[in-house]
Amino acid sequence: MSRTDELYTALTSLLREAALLNSCCSVLGWDEQTYMPEKGVGFRAEQTALLAGLAHERSTSPRIGELLSELEKQGDLGPADSDRAANVREARRAYDRQTKLPRRLVEELSRTTTMSQQAWAEAREDSDFAAFLPWLEKMIGLKREEAQAVGYGAGIPYDALLDDYEPGMTAAEIQQTFSPLRDELVKLVSQIQASPRRPRVDVLTRHYPKTPQIVLAESASKAIGFDFDAGRIDESAHPFCSGFGPGDCRLTTRYNDHHFNSAFFGVLHESGHGIYDQGLPGESFGLGVGQATSLGIHESQSRLWENFVGRSRSFWNYFYPTAQSAFPKALGDVTGDEFHFAINDVRPSLIRVEADEVTYNLHIMLRFEIEQQLVSGDLKPTDVPEVWNEKMSSYFGLSIPNDANGCLQDIHWSAGLLGYFPTYTLGNLYAAQIFGAARRDLGDLDEQFTRGIFKPLKEWLNEKIHKHGRRYSARRLVELVTGETLSHEALMTHLRTKYSELYQL
Repeated sequence: MSRTDELYTALTSLLREAALLNSCCSVLGWDEQTYMPEKGVGFRAEQTALLAGLAHERSTSPRIGELLSELEKQGDLGPADSDRAANVREARRAYDRQTKLPRRLVEELSRTTTMSQQAWAEAREDSDFAAFLPWLEKMIGLKREEAQAVGYGAGIPYDALLDDYEPGMTAAEIQQTFSPLRDELVKLVSQIQASPRRPRVDVLTRHYPKTPQIVLAESASKAIGFDFDAGRIDESAHPFCSGFGPGDCRLTTRYNDHHFNSAFFGVLHESGHGIYDQGLPGESFGLGVGQATSLGIHESQSRLWENFVGRSRSFWNYFYPTAQSAFPKALGDVTGDEFHFAINDVRPSLIRVEADEVTYNLHIMLRFEIEQQLVSGDLKPTDVPEVWNEKMSSYFGLSIPNDANGCLQDIHWSAGLLGYFPTYTLGNLYAAQIFGAARRDLGDLDEQFTRGIFKPLKEWLNEKIHKHGRRYSARRLVELVTGETLSHEALMTHLRTKYSELYQL
């Protein structure tokens, strides 16, 4: 065994140990959101804080730094996109970031996140922003401290938080892409609102019993490729996906007996995340090649399956007879075309996770703006409801009836996920470009979907996206797969084409 082999083996062993500790934290976090008794929150906060501290200690071990330095001096790690070179590069990136964070801050963030999420769930249930405010103030303070510790060069504090989710991206770069997208979305929404055509959206709020909802959603998840021998679906206040490691990926959703879209498309969305996690190389767990490229790329996979596949007419050519059988009273008098039009209804709405494809990104832009103001200190947490409501009125022309349907609707800020929201729109942009490349490579996808054939697309994504982990940056990966740089044009082409047909624009 060469000296490089010895150093590399020692490094990967330490990295995997730290990753195992972090995966234990994730299991506790999943349990907290699904089955933990309400009174267990205080004790759970101490459990997660301890594990987070131990994981941080392992991740920032001086020995990892020594091994990285020695490996970098060796100069024989292989090509830049080889497993070894990518794993060492990503280990260095993570190590440099983590060593800037004191263990005290890491533990306090973990402890506060557990308590804050529980407070958020209760505040959302009661539509009581004042009850959540102290936790939001504390979380913002901690995230500012994190940003200062990590550093942000010539940028803004928000960039330090964004970089954790979308490496190498800055708020200024995102704004350059979001601005033309916003202008074209507003124009398209206006055109759709002027159309006399309207779908029968009332059919989606008829009675949909929970048990057949579960069966239908799980059958769709299985059909597109989520492996239930290596995963499961449970319920939570806010849908999410947790990939703990090889062979264990957990999805959650929430059911509403009078809202078909909520659970079904929530499951498709989280299944997209799950398929990505299940497609990562298990032998590289804890290493760069075993991790998702970025949250934007992760989100591209969920939005691709939810919208580009799940809201297509061809998907429902296959699935609608099954849906009618599952809900004969609700859908017995509804044609497939009527149902497809209903699930693609475009109109301003209050809830982000239930928003249509066209208006969804405006929800993200609103949150992106507020987040930056919170982190910079230009917006006080106590003023969030007022600013939120003003922006909803400006963006959507809507009045907010209560905070549960306004600034309390998302779990992200309670979980400390500031910098996360823009990755949703980045995901939509990436998804449009990636799906276009899949059509180019795989031929008539609509014909395949009509016959219930989803495996070629799933395997293509495994090969083109999932198996690479962080071998490439998000930008480079998209360029390699699509031959294009990041742009809003593919998404707008998709939206204009689809909705011009539906609304006869």
